[in-house]
Order: sequence, then C-alpha cells, then structure tokens
Amino acid sequence: MAIKKHLAVTSLLGASFAALGQESFIVEDLKVEGLQRVALGAALTHIPINVGDQIDTYTVSKTIKSLYKSGHFDDIEVYRDGDKIVFKVTERPTISAIEFDGNKDIKDEQLTESLDQQDIRTGEPLDRTVLDNVEKGLIEFFHSIGKYNAKIDVEVIRLPRNRVRLKLNFDEGDAASIRQINIVGNELFSDEELLGLVESKQDLPWWRFMSSDRYQKQTIEGDLEKIRSYYLDRGYLRFNIDSTQVSVSPERESVYVTANLTEGEQYMVKGFDFIGDLLGREELIRSVLPLKAGELYNGSVVTSSEEFIKSYLARFGYANAVVRTIPEIDDETKEVQLVLSVDPGKRVYVRRIDISGNQSTADEVVRREMTQLEGAWLSNQNLERSKLQIQRLPYMESVEFDVKPVPGVDDEVDVGFTVKEQSAGSFTAGLAYGSYYGLQFNIGVSESNFLGSGNQVAFNINTSRGSESVSLSYTDPYFTPDGVSQGSSIFYRNYDAGEFSLIDYKSKSYGLGTNIGFPINAVNRLNFGVRWIEEELSDLAEYEQTRVLRETFLDPENPDAGFEFTKYELSAGWSRVTVNRGMFPTAGSRQSLNLAATTPNSDLTYFKINYNSRYYWPVSDDHRWVFSARAALGYGNGYGETNGYEQVLPVQEFFRITEQELRGFDRNTILPRAVIRSPQNIPGTTLPDGTPTGNIGGAEEFDTLQLAGRIGGNAKAVAGLEMIVPTPFLDDENSSSVRTSFFVDAANVWDTEFNVDRYQNLQPDERARLDDYSDPARFRVSTGISIQWISPMGPMLISFAYPLQEEEDDKTKTFSFNISNTF
Repeated sequence: MAIKKHLAVTSLLGASFAALGQESFIVEDLKVEGLQRVALGAALTHIPINVGDQIDTYTVSKTIKSLYKSGHFDDIEVYRDGDKIVFKVTERPTISAIEFDGNKDIKDEQLTESLDQQDIRTGEPLDRTVLDNVEKGLIEFFHSIGKYNAKIDVEVIRLPRNRVRLKLNFDEGDAASIRQINIVGNELFSDEELLGLVESKQDLPWWRFMSSDRYQKQTIEGDLEKIRSYYLDRGYLRFNIDSTQVSVSPERESVYVTANLTEGEQYMVKGFDFIGDLLGREELIRSVLPLKAGELYNGSVVTSSEEFIKSYLARFGYANAVVRTIPEIDDETKEVQLVLSVDPGKRVYVRRIDISGNQSTADEVVRREMTQLEGAWLSNQNLERSKLQIQRLPYMESVEFDVKPVPGVDDEVDVGFTVKEQSAGSFTAGLAYGSYYGLQFNIGVSESNFLGSGNQVAFNINTSRGSESVSLSYTDPYFTPDGVSQGSSIFYRNYDAGEFSLIDYKSKSYGLGTNIGFPINAVNRLNFGVRWIEEELSDLAEYEQTRVLRETFLDPENPDAGFEFTKYELSAGWSRVTVNRGMFPTAGSRQSLNLAATTPNSDLTYFKINYNSRYYWPVSDDHRWVFSARAALGYGNGYGETNGYEQVLPVQEFFRITEQELRGFDRNTILPRAVIRSPQNIPGTTLPDGTPTGNIGGAEEFDTLQLAGRIGGNAKAVAGLEMIVPTPFLDDENSSSVRTSFFVDAANVWDTEFNVDRYQNLQPDERARLDDYSDPARFRVSTGISIQWISPMGPMLISFAYPLQEEEDDKTKTFSFNISNTF
C-alpha cells in the first residue's frame, strides 16, 4: 500500500518514527511489519493501541517505549497512512553461539555464568547495551587483579536468518607487581612484623620464583583485615585503618600500596552481659563462653562467642538468630563492658527437602541417612550430620546442601541436598595383573549401591596363580528402618600356599554365613555373625610349627592322608566411623575391634582378635593436605584339648602381611620361617663277618635344622604414617578419585608359641640358623610415595618404596603395581 503521508522523522530511544503531527486521529487499522522470530500476538501485547482508539504523538511515543522495553527489537519506525498506523520493526538478532579466546584468569564457565546473569545466552536476543556493561565489568575485574593493560574486544559475527555469533577476545596482558607496601602510623609493631602477617609480597627477587608479588585487590583487602585482627586480638580496641591508597606506575606494570593506621591503646574487658532472649539458657551459655573479665580485649574471642551463640540457637530451629556485641568503652579507665544483644528470631521449620544429582541412587537411600526431617525445625547440627552420613556412603563423592526461605513465609525453609555420585563397584569380565598374584582371570560384579538401592552385592569368580575362589554375598544396610543391617555370604576356595612364598600345604574350603549389625548411635555399631565352614588341609609337610597340629589329627594308619575339619565360627565386632566420606576421607577416623572364635564342638577350636584404626587430620583448610596415621593389632591362639593335645592356632589361620600394609617388601617376606628339625644319622659298625649293622641315631644335640618357606605367626602389629598431598597436574574434578601420599610403614608378625630355647642344646652353627620368631621387636620399616586411583577397572595402587629397616633374608622391591577387580 502506498504511504500517503510521510512526516518528519525524529529520534526516540535510539530508534526513529515518522511524526504524526499535533492532531489526533482515530485508528482504523494497525499493522506490524518486519517480524521474523517474534510472533504477531507477542508484539501486539506491547502495543497499547486498538482499532477505534483515538491516538496522538504522546500515545505513539509511549507505544515505542513499550516495544523497546520488550527487549525484542533493535529499531522501530512508525508511519501513518491515512487513519492507519504502521509499525516497522527490526528484530534484535538471536545469539547462535558464544566463544571465548585468550582468557586465562577467568575460566569459560565463569564467563558463561556472568553472561547468563545478564540474560546473554545462546538462543536469546542480543542486547548491545547490556553487552557493553558486561565488557566494562570484565575490565574492572582485570583491574582488581592487577592487569591494568587488559583489553577485551567483543566481536559480533553476523550469520544467516538474523543470527549472530559472539566472540569475546581477551588480551589480558601481564599482571602488575607490588613494588612497595608502606604502612604509616605503626609504632607498637614494626613494618617487618606486620608485613609478615600478609599474603601480598613486595618486590621479590628473582630467586624467589615460587612466591608471587602480583597485585590483587581482594588479597590486599584481606591482608588489611589480618592486620586489623592482629591489633584487635591484642586489645587495641580503637585501632583503625584510616585510609588506603593504591598508586599505579605510568607504564601500569607495578603498584604502590600505602595504608595509614591509628593504633590506639589497649583495653581490658570489665565484664560482659546479655540483652534479648536466650531461650532460658543464659547460664549455660555464660558458662561456656571464652569471654573473661580482667583480660585483654580480644576480637577473635568476641567473634567466636557470637558464632557459638548463633550456632547453639540454630540447633533448636532458630536459624536466623542475630547476635551483636555492643562495646561500652571507658576511655579513662581503658576498660570495655561487652553487651551481647541476642535476637533469636522465629523458629524456622523445614517445609520440604529436595535431593538432586542422584542419577543411580534412589531418593529413599539418601533420605534414610538424614537426621534432618521434613516438618521438623531446622537444625544446623542435623544438617551437617545428614551431610556427613550421606558423604560416608562409598558411592557418594561429594554432598552439599542449600537452605532457601519459602517466599512469603518467614518461618519456613526448603532444603536442597545436591549429591555427586561415584563408582562404588565394578562389573568385570577379563584379565587383571598384580605384582603378587600375577595374571588373574575374573568375572563378576561387586557393587555397594546395587540398582540404586544402597544394598551391597558381590559375585566373583577369580583364578590366579595358586588360588581359585567363588563367592556370593549380599548385605542390606537397612534391613529394618532403624538401621539394623543383615548380610549373607557363601564361598568356595582352593588355595596352594606354596605358590605364595609360604610353606607347602593346600587348602580347600567352602561355607556359608550370616551377620547382623546394630547401630548404637550415628558413629558406633555392633556386629554379630555366624559361619559354617568345611575345610580340607592336605600336603602339609612336617615342620616344627605344625608338629602339634599333625600329631593331633594324624591318622597312624594313613599318615599321608589330608585333614578334614568342620568349623562353626561365631564373631562379634565393634566399629566407630567418623570419617567425612566413604572413599578417600580427609578428616575423622575409622576404628574396629573384632573377635572370631570357633565353637567348642568344632574340630578346630581357636580364637582371633583384630583391632584396626586409622585417623585423618586435615593440614590445610581445603583438605588437600592431610596427615594420616594407622595401626593394626592381631592375636590368635587355640583353646581346649583334642586327642590329648592342647589346641593351637592352625597354620592356615596364621596372620600375614599384605602389600598395602607394608610397601617396599615382597608379600609374606617378613613372616617367620618354618623350621625342619632332623636327627643326624651316624653310620653303624661292621661285624667281623663283614655284615653292616646299618645307621644308628645320634643324640639330639646333633640334630640339624633347615629353614623352609614363610609360615606366619599368631601375633601381628602394623603401623603407618602418611602425608597426603595434592596430585600434580590433576584438576579439581578428578582429584577426588586419585590420591598421592608420602608414607612410612612398619610391620611385624611373630609367633608367641615359638620357643627358641628348645634349640639351645644344638651345635652353635645350627643354632645360628635360627632367628627368634617370637620376638615382637623385629619390625621392618619402609618409606616412599604411593598413588591410589579409583579407576573404571577397580582400585589401582602404585607404590615406590625404599626399605629403611630389614632382615638379612627379606625380599624387597622398589616398585609395586596392583589392579583389583572389586572395591
């Protein structure tokens, strides 16, 4: 349609429209031209004009503002054609993609998040004014970290169909260094003492390349707060930082920082009192606060007192308590009366608990670990305990929670738990290799979170050098709703000890068992179990340490036959777990004490006691540096008599040492040796007719000794110290599945029943063959570095170790590598 009347064009908000003159008119028709992505109906919602309305210039101006406010258009023109009005629009281009190039100090994720907060994201229309503000904000950020020469070029690349690709090109430049930090006004403490408190460093020489003198605004602000706290903690209540100046050199490569201080004088605490509502617990709170009358004022003590009161009230649902300390200062006596104002606010209740991030684990499995319940009052103690208990699950890598107020309600909140799962088992069919077991074939499944139920199941068939085993086990940690666990297992094993640097014997066993566990509280648990075991022991050579076992069960009519045993085993245990996560903990401890004993009606009657503990102490706040200590003790022996012989711990139940317990030594190498004692044969004389009389036995003092393979013992002690350190060249995302540590290991296994005095009447050269295998002080010690990785194939352990203390016939090794098929 021809435009009959085209008036002068004026500018409004960066767009243009044809002036309609001063006269008003009644709209007969209305059109919108130029729409592509925006629907006509959506555009009309922003046009407050209908057919039949009387409009003028003001009405059109108001309409243009409304259209611009919608955020859909870059340009708007308005024309009048008789009594018809036409809006000709140019839509804002749609962002097809956003790219970053050259950014180092700001990660892509941070940039994407910043743009997203400004509604600049893929699929949205491009608002250039907002983009300009983002550019300015990024420049300010670079200035705050000392990069005054940073430049940002926002490139808008046009694409077909009114689309654009945004490319942010960064030229960060070098960060300015701190040339000098000046502190003005300090008389009580020297510059060196105060600068020793701060993280920022000035004008470092080249040889201190491990430190940084880079200027960062936030670091300087934190350093000034450290200086303020240093004075306040020593009673200087009137201390003040009057001003701070940051001067940039002309070339923008270095800065000068000056802080002007007023130190003031020291003040003593006259006393403290409360105002407000302490919910009737004033005396209890007063008794535990560290504030003391007659002592120097200490800012840290005051802050910790405030935090304690808030934390204490939060246990009972008063999550928004406000605690403020009002100092009443007497400048004449240099004393301060502290008044703690307490406003508990309303008790806050939890309306709903949401769980997110659990891809495999069912919601109920996570919820049953929570002590914070829906409908109950909000308790910070229960929230932290819930987080800790969820994080202890072996299939949880990390857990975080967020408390959000319910809109329009001041006494209800929603709590969101965000979990990150990790592999808690494996489904395997293939080959594995270990430096001890050699090449292994395995097939099976081991899962601590079976089908997301939180139940533990394991089925495995393993074959390796000298060992074959089949096992099936299942454990329900919540057999009852209150946390009573129940588990069952069945197994078969064929074992050739001679293949593992042990004495010669073979063992076949099969059995089944069940156990039940009872929680005492959140960290303590009792466990009870029973097992039935059928075992056959064969090819057991005659050693000094196996003499009692052989004589007890030997069949005189068939001395080469094996021994068959039926055993009924009862067990009881206590465990205490306070670690902060199930895999690779960084704080807390694990302790366990277990007793297993066969019943008197078993063929073998013996008992074994094991104690294990491990402690973790974080050295750094981020828990990347952790000190760990561990200890394990074991003792076993027989009880009662069988066939007139006193029972002893059977050889197949002797204690041994694993590669994880003592790195740097071959497995089983530090165990006591089996001893073979043989009488010395003395040739007989020849009769006068030439007939020989044969050999005759000699006296016991002429017996000979021979050392055989390792046999183990009935007592065991293991200890270790470890410094866990950040794994080099590994990002934060993978650090939770890889652990690097420097260690010192110590271990010993001994036989309390071994009596070296039995051999004192032998010849000196024979006695010299023996060590005292009953000596508990024969510890071996090693040190080195270890890397553990929860790989897709299972746990992987790599160790480089060096023995510090060893015996003459020990076998040592520097490198060990093992992959396990289950965990």
